[in-house]
Amino acid sequence: MAEQIGKGTERIIFSLIQKFNTAIRQPECINTSSDIIVLIDEGHRSQGGENHIRMMQALPKAAFVAFTGTPLLKDDKTTNKFGSIIHAYTMQRATDDKAVTPLLYEERIPDLDVNERALDSWFERITEGLSDQQKTDLKRKYASKGQIYTADDRIRLIALDIANHFVKNIDEGLKGQLACDSKAAAIKYKKYLDEVGLFESAVVISAPDTREGNTEVDESTAPEVVKWWKENVGQQDEQSYTRNVIYRFDKDDSLKLLIVVDKLLTGFDEPKNAVLYIDKQLKGHNLIQAIARVNRLHPKKKFGLLIDYRGILKELDTTIEKYQKLASRTQGGYEIDDLAGLYNQMSTEYKRLPQLYKNLWAIFDGVKNRQDTEQLRQVLVPRIEEKNGELVDVHLKIREDFYEALTEFASCLKVALQSATFFEDKSFSEDDRRHYKETVKQFSSLRQLVQQDAGERIDYDEYAEQVKKLLDKHVVGVAVREPDGVYEVNKMGQAQPEEWSEDKTRNETDIIKTRVTRMIEQELRDDPYAQEAFSKLLRQAIEEAEKLFEHPLKQYMLFREFEEQVQERRLNDIPDAFAGNHHAQAYFGVFKKMLPEVFSITDSQVQDKWIKLAFDVDRSVETSVAENSINPQNIEADIRKKLLPLMFKECKAIGGGMDQAKKIVEMIVQITRVGLSGV
Repeated sequence: MAEQIGKGTERIIFSLIQKFNTAIRQPECINTSSDIIVLIDEGHRSQGGENHIRMMQALPKAAFVAFTGTPLLKDDKTTNKFGSIIHAYTMQRATDDKAVTPLLYEERIPDLDVNERALDSWFERITEGLSDQQKTDLKRKYASKGQIYTADDRIRLIALDIANHFVKNIDEGLKGQLACDSKAAAIKYKKYLDEVGLFESAVVISAPDTREGNTEVDESTAPEVVKWWKENVGQQDEQSYTRNVIYRFDKDDSLKLLIVVDKLLTGFDEPKNAVLYIDKQLKGHNLIQAIARVNRLHPKKKFGLLIDYRGILKELDTTIEKYQKLASRTQGGYEIDDLAGLYNQMSTEYKRLPQLYKNLWAIFDGVKNRQDTEQLRQVLVPRIEEKNGELVDVHLKIREDFYEALTEFASCLKVALQSATFFEDKSFSEDDRRHYKETVKQFSSLRQLVQQDAGERIDYDEYAEQVKKLLDKHVVGVAVREPDGVYEVNKMGQAQPEEWSEDKTRNETDIIKTRVTRMIEQELRDDPYAQEAFSKLLRQAIEEAEKLFEHPLKQYMLFREFEEQVQERRLNDIPDAFAGNHHAQAYFGVFKKMLPEVFSITDSQVQDKWIKLAFDVDRSVETSVAENSINPQNIEADIRKKLLPLMFKECKAIGGGMDQAKKIVEMIVQITRVGLSGV
């Protein structure tokens, strides 16, 4: 293509815009003639970045004319790129001219019964051990409307409605599409439409390792998506599978409905397509592109139907109004002053890149091998040390500086890659531009890794299946029974620490240290004695590990064993009799904490007496909780009523009194309160 542009004599050349990125590297890929006109199809797509700039570099004096059915309205992106509209042909005019079929809209929002109390209760259970901030982060990801939309019962209810609507309202020979917002949802719809069995449908999605739709959680390893792909696409490539489905949709009357996420919502023109079922949030030009799938003329089609299960009427009305107003924006173009601010910002912003690049790497000044992820990670990974009597993460400030520096560098590069001046500036080579992009990719991966090391970002895959199961159970389509089946995620095995590099071993040690610190602070809140004891043991472990600095594997094994000890709540001065009964163990710990004189004497009979009392207290608390489950505000009062006489009797027998008894009972109440808050 480079030779055709620079030396060719062809009157017409067809090309994909992506080819310019490679062709421009050839010296002959330039033509300064002003007698060239470049016609660009789909002017709203793929014209906002580097490829467009490369094309303009190859043809600096050409006239560029773009065609689009949906110019990007936000910030006038399309008109800023190509100038004002030469000619506008609105949907209303096209309908009046009978060039397209009129569209009819119907809203059919499903009625749902959401058991919010059960949702909250189960959510607290499966996220036990996370901090409040992490729980909030997880709720933001999963406990939103977007996740409720994918609940099994809701999709089953809509699938039944779609099947009945299609059979009753769509004439024989016409077809339809269903747009949903994730691959997992598309597969569920296929499953439930097949259960109804009124007609055949087909799923058209991208491969599992491709992000598609509005889903915030990566579906590349979702078991239902991978399983469906293997069973239905198999060894075919994605393009072949899609072509085969489209061919059947055109030729085979038995295939009535295509279930899609993003694919086939633009550029798919099938006149038989008569109805678009919408279970996906669509906005702006994406919405206009989608509804245009059903407005093509067909002899059997009087209207194109839009059936909305998401409530997009307001967005539809607003978007169409905006595009109708474009009819008045014809001729004229822009004055150069109108664009001065935009170009000034782009033409100066990229010059900050070298300094921002230096600032970013300055954080890793002591790293010898910049390509070694573990060495880079070691600079940022949480490191717990004792400062002024408190355990603190001494790498916290460094991580915050790294996040800020990376964000600033990546934002600047994003602007630069949209600037023609950046590519024309000879002070930046192609290697510089490539290296900058690779640096952002490298550090973005490092940031994600370190955020998980520090517990700042949750590994959502760990919780995804539990939350999906929770929503499927407690979000119920009215008059539709609950689903039975759920998916399970297999966990991957752990690598052997003996095979790790020294840097990785030190990093993993710091991660365990951070995890154990958080475990003691959060998970042992229901056992004050164990929390205090393990905090002291953690400080001892840190001191011991410092003596083993030259032996990173021994450091790692030390903290791994300590983590297991904390998880099992194994303390040398706590009897084995409790064997997993954390509540009774916690009450025994209260006795040891409040009555140290009793346990200062080694007497097995005395210890057995207090062990039995701890179990008695546990049973009494369980009874109070059970008897007051309908009125939980009465639980604490009932515990005090039952335990205060008992504890006063025991304290009096050892020379104590009511004050000691009250303190013990209040600690038991506090332990119960913490336990109930995690139910």
